Amino acid sequence: MQLAFPLRTERLLVRPMSPDDLTRHHAIFSDPAVVRYLYEEPMDLSTAREHLARRCSVDLPVEGGWQNLGVEVQGEGELIGEVGVAFVSEVHHHCEVGYVFDPASSGHGYATEATSLVVEIAFSVLGAHRVSARLDGRNRRSARLLERLGMRREAHLVENEFIKGEWTDEVVYAVLEGEWRSAHGPVRPIDVVASLWESAT
Repeated sequence: MQLAFPLRTERLLVRPMSPDDLTRHHAIFSDPAVVRYLYEEPMDLSTAREHLARRCSVDLPVEGGWQNLGVEVQGEGELIGEVGVAFVSEVHHHCEVGYVFDPASSGHGYATEATSLVVEIAFSVLGAHRVSARLDGRNRRSARLLERLGMRREAHLVENEFIKGEWTDEVVYAVLEGEWRSAHGPVRPIDVVASLWESAT
């Protein structure tokens, strides 16, 4: 199955990643501030090309896989970031979300708006019971984003990973479908939910 692209929120257009995104993808992932709390080092163009090629899928993620989507401000036509949803476990109905944004686009709530969309996809389309997110314990900006979405801080794992030459903490946030519905109401009338998947009609 595939999403009925493009998806739109109030201000954003969310669509598959494309090889045409290379210039912007490289600009974002070559920024040391962007990758500071990620597993990756700042990317050169060749590395960014390979990294992008792995993200250009329009298919619903299967167990253990991710679907990454590009984010633009409607009418501007420039990639400002990416959101992703992973199907972690079919048995446990567990999905995970992630996001990476150009710091130049911060301060407008775009990352929160786009991440809310993929959480909604996880619940409404993938049938998740629980949606989680993992982040470096030092990344307070990312933690605040998840808190704005109503996600609960469930765990703080102390020095559980050795990344870029140092031991780092990992923090886990999550929200259950019932909690999400209590806070956000029933399935919302956004494109991804109104049209759901092309194969569903």
